[in-house]
Amino acid sequence: MEKFERKVNQLDTEGRQKIENDHGADVKQGSNTINQQEALHYDIHAWRKCDSTTNQCNPGTFRKLSQACRNRLVQTPTVIMMVGLPARGKTYISRKLARYLHWIGIKTKVFNVGDYRRDAVKGYSGKEFFDPDNAEAVAIRNQCAQSALQDMCNFLQNEGEVAIFDATNTTRERRRTIYTYCTETCCFRVFFVESICDSQEVIQANIREVKLKSPDYKDVPQEEAVKDFLSRIELYEKQYETIDDKIEEKHYPFIKIFNCGERFLVHRIGSNIQSRVLYFLMHIHVLPRTIYLTMHGESEMNVQQRIGGNSSLSPAGKAYTEALVQYITNEKIQDLIVWTSQMEQTISTAANINAPKEQWKALNGIHAGIFEGLTYREVAENYSEEFAARGRSKYYYRYPGGESYHDLVARLEPVIMELERAENLLVITHKSVIRCILAYFLDKNPEQLPYIKVPLHTVIKLTPMAYGCMMGRIPLSVETVNTYRNKPKNCEPNRAVSETLNEFLEVRSEIKTGPTTTQIIYQNAGTAFETTDAKGNRTQRLDSIIGDVI
Repeated sequence: MEKFERKVNQLDTEGRQKIENDHGADVKQGSNTINQQEALHYDIHAWRKCDSTTNQCNPGTFRKLSQACRNRLVQTPTVIMMVGLPARGKTYISRKLARYLHWIGIKTKVFNVGDYRRDAVKGYSGKEFFDPDNAEAVAIRNQCAQSALQDMCNFLQNEGEVAIFDATNTTRERRRTIYTYCTETCCFRVFFVESICDSQEVIQANIREVKLKSPDYKDVPQEEAVKDFLSRIELYEKQYETIDDKIEEKHYPFIKIFNCGERFLVHRIGSNIQSRVLYFLMHIHVLPRTIYLTMHGESEMNVQQRIGGNSSLSPAGKAYTEALVQYITNEKIQDLIVWTSQMEQTISTAANINAPKEQWKALNGIHAGIFEGLTYREVAENYSEEFAARGRSKYYYRYPGGESYHDLVARLEPVIMELERAENLLVITHKSVIRCILAYFLDKNPEQLPYIKVPLHTVIKLTPMAYGCMMGRIPLSVETVNTYRNKPKNCEPNRAVSETLNEFLEVRSEIKTGPTTTQIIYQNAGTAFETTDAKGNRTQRLDSIIGDVI
């Protein structure tokens, strides 16, 4: 630990020296003045955005501010430092948090020290590696923590907004060292999330479902792996010190989570991001459940290729409601609740399902403003510039008098919170809404979100798991129109209307799909997908639910 602290202090010294070399003597430690030009151009984080910081503030200036002043700055990069013994759900929390923050548009990345350790030590040698008396192993683990810390700081000093430092961080000394480096040298805001669990049932379940599947225990018999991991926990317990809000750590902002959400202790939480993280953490749970998503049955406006609208069902749409009732009945879902939007087509689709129903205005489809009820041909012919602008940036484009997908994500944030709290649930809503919900579960970026494929008359079955979810795609045998629009290749306003409309003309009868299952695993390097058909064969479908070839 002393070596780790010395190394971090060395990084501190090197960082200060670099700032002094780059920005002049006026930012050296001990200087208490800010020149007039800096005061006039007081962008405290301009140094993150460009190489030239003329007339701008920088980390040296930041350090001269009082702690109270620093805490009021709203654009300061944030470090979320995880704390807790192994098998307490730290990585589960980290990845869910990162996915949520990414979904609402905050650039977030998880830095898992265990991944760095596995890269450094290719072959796991057992619990002895985590013995605090094993000097060689301690040196390797400290080096891995240092590498993760450096990468994290580089991320936040460039494009990042939030970084999650996923490690045990079980001693006060380790937490103090990292906290001081992040706040004083790098000028980041830091707060802690500690997961405390004394429920042996939860710990054992976490070990079985997560730890035994890690690369550490590949090809190791389960009983032997469990024994080794429990011994590893005992080694960490020897030096574990929980965050103390009464002594030297009382100035830290932190959240303590007890037994996966049974109880929370919140201390000195202040910023917007910290508050949103707390709100999110108070909604998640680990109970088994299934979420079913489906569009309403085909509507009369779907048949006419009209945008938006509050429409009755077509004959095919009415047939789908019967098929959906039969499917839900066969699934025998315990304590199912049905959510719909407040639009006629979703309410009619849910009408005959034998389950409690709730209507959400937030689940209404994206509002197309002055284009509501128009056909795509009418928009392409009469509003060519608007139509082209939406093709160039479909996520951020806002319909005149209406909404963008960006607006829709903001509107759906309370829905996501309730989805995290919910148990078995059927959501009958609109294509744009399902795209936003799937983007959350599939960890899709804004460019991908508007092109996620959501066909009519198909049930999407999501089963959340520890580090991902299983997604089933079940087309019910009712023919319908195709409403999917390909991503346009030509977004110029003067393109031919026929070229514009060809983007819609995939023929439904040519897209033959059966039930598929996709396993989604959230990884620090990106989200992994594996899709199989009903027979268990891996598939590569161009009409994939996520719009990609998997």
